[in-house]
Amino acid sequence: MQWYVLRVAANKEVAVRDALSQKVKMEGLGDIVGRIEVPVEQVKRIRGGKQTVHKRKLYPGYVFMEMEPTEDGRVPEKTWFMIKETSGVGDFIGTEGVPTPMRDTDVAKMLLEAEKPEDAPSIKVEFKKGDPIKIREGAFENFEGVVDSIDPERGIVKVIVTIFGRSTPLDIEYWQVEKL
Repeated sequence: MQWYVLRVAANKEVAVRDALSQKVKMEGLGDIVGRIEVPVEQVKRIRGGKQTVHKRKLYPGYVFMEMEPTEDGRVPEKTWFMIKETSGVGDFIGTEGVPTPMRDTDVAKMLLEAEKPEDAPSIKVEFKKGDPIKIREGAFENFEGVVDSIDPERGIVKVIVTIFGRSTPLDIEYWQVEKL
């Protein structure tokens, strides 16, 4: 089997995946269609001191399908009609009705992202090195500075602020600073 990319309507990726999975079971196409994936990542956000975890689609507008093509590289007819009858489905990425299979390196990357453990959300940091920031909370509230480095695993931002005319590095949690 090979992996293919299917264009779908925005914000309909999960609904299309679920509908296709159900149709594959109902029509007995499990030998032609394998896995159907919508890779997501867990993103941790802290706003107003409250921590929330959100799921963010890595490839909005796309669903990844593993399936067995015909000898000439086309989608088998029965599978093609099942896919096209599904609400929200566009077309496969490819040329002139022949879908292009994904490269092995791209498949490996997509599967690695899709199979990440859900208990390890990443932190969404909205700034980068060199950005001017203002400290919102803590002992240095209302001080302004520049981001020197970011440690996304610990959620710490190293900020350079000027205190009494001297540049001073501070380690601050990322939710305590805001972009200017």
